[in-house]
Amino acid sequence: MPAARIAPDRDPLAAALRPPIDETDEEKAVRVASEEAAKRVSHAIDEAIRLERQQRKKHKLVRLLLLGQSESGKSTTLRQFQRLYTPNAFREERILWRAVIQLNIVRSIHNILDTLTDIRRRDVYEPSVYTSDPDSDSESENHVALPPHLEELRRRLYPLRHVESLLIAKLCPPNDSEATTLGYGGSNSVNGNVSSHWSSPPTHALHNNEVFVRPGAAWKRVTGRPQSAGTTGQETIDECQTMLHHCRADIVALWNDSIVRHVLRRRKVRIEDSPGFYLNDIDRVTAVQYFPSEDDVLRARLKTVGVSEYSFHMEAGDERGTEWRIIDVGGSRSQVPTWVPFFDDAIIFLAPISAFDQVLAEDRSVNRLEDSVLLWKELCSNKLLAKVDLVLFLNKCDILESKLKSGVRLAKYVRSFGERPNDPDVAQKYFKSKFSAIHREHSPIPRKFYGFCTSVTDSTTTGGIIAAVKDMVLREHLRASKLL
Repeated sequence: MPAARIAPDRDPLAAALRPPIDETDEEKAVRVASEEAAKRVSHAIDEAIRLERQQRKKHKLVRLLLLGQSESGKSTTLRQFQRLYTPNAFREERILWRAVIQLNIVRSIHNILDTLTDIRRRDVYEPSVYTSDPDSDSESENHVALPPHLEELRRRLYPLRHVESLLIAKLCPPNDSEATTLGYGGSNSVNGNVSSHWSSPPTHALHNNEVFVRPGAAWKRVTGRPQSAGTTGQETIDECQTMLHHCRADIVALWNDSIVRHVLRRRKVRIEDSPGFYLNDIDRVTAVQYFPSEDDVLRARLKTVGVSEYSFHMEAGDERGTEWRIIDVGGSRSQVPTWVPFFDDAIIFLAPISAFDQVLAEDRSVNRLEDSVLLWKELCSNKLLAKVDLVLFLNKCDILESKLKSGVRLAKYVRSFGERPNDPDVAQKYFKSKFSAIHREHSPIPRKFYGFCTSVTDSTTTGGIIAAVKDMVLREHLRASKLL
């Protein structure tokens, strides 16, 4: 059909926006009020954009995004920035993390005790002593009772269930609508048991649910702030710390027990590789007057969901007055689409390469390394981010080294690794080359590749890397702003 002809003096937009001919006075008043409200909103948005642009030009505002799957190290990286560039505030807040560290300790103990339930003969004894197939679950004789000394330890550590309830109530008050729990059910190794369901906000979380908070939640306010930066923590002694102190000998006995270590190894549960692991420091962290160190805070595990923004100003040097805004987005895959609108400066992407033998907590059918590769590919190929600098942290290299040295074969899980030596340095170079190739192949326009092998809980090495990244991001920001 031929296209309809439009009179040259007729504006189709004006015709569409023209008020109805039969509009009543009352309808007109409603329409005019609605249009005025829309104009005010539009003007407010325009003014906010104008002020932000003006502020960025005047104060050199730099925005940096932290992106990666859950437990990739985003929150730890953010804490490293805080430690390096706002050290006074970071030191003053250390005591606020004590409740989180206490909960991490209790969760580690409960993870061990839960692993010891329903143990089988093959979990406790070496296969050579079997008279039947050790892997046959159908034979009732394969189920064995927990040795008496472990049953006694379980009984003596039962009060930690109460400690857990107290800590959850402290971190997630019943009236705090921003606190909730995420089921995780234990180890997230390939052979572990991981629950992926989300539960509604409870008054108290069960021990197999991971506590998480949303940005801006009140957990720091309710855990208590010290009176001064020089406090020893003595002023804030609480029931949980006292109970942990009384249980410290039993915690050490459980963790060092040879049968426990054998069962954990057979079940492929690596407590020591999990965030929030403190069992090797029990005497120190359960002391009555315990005050968290900087490294303790960096190792603490408290899951956050949603988008949070941390702001700070450079206090010295040529960058004095420059405002940095570091944005940390939620780690679950369902939240990935929320991060695109937040930047135009730089993105730090964290890929935990130690997770080559693990699966996602929210989808047990997806390997964690594979998920990181897919997220990196999606990030590199996004046309909206074509001019954004991407910084890659191949993270958790310390855990990768520990796994490979313990005998775990990388080629078993990453077939393309082939016959290369099962060596941490070789593995790091291999992963770096693969991620670099994806960056080169899928970037809409050519851009420089910034890749680092990191262990973000290690302050010594991470401090230098973050300083280099900060300088690079600021330099590129000034060049893009035509201020350099």
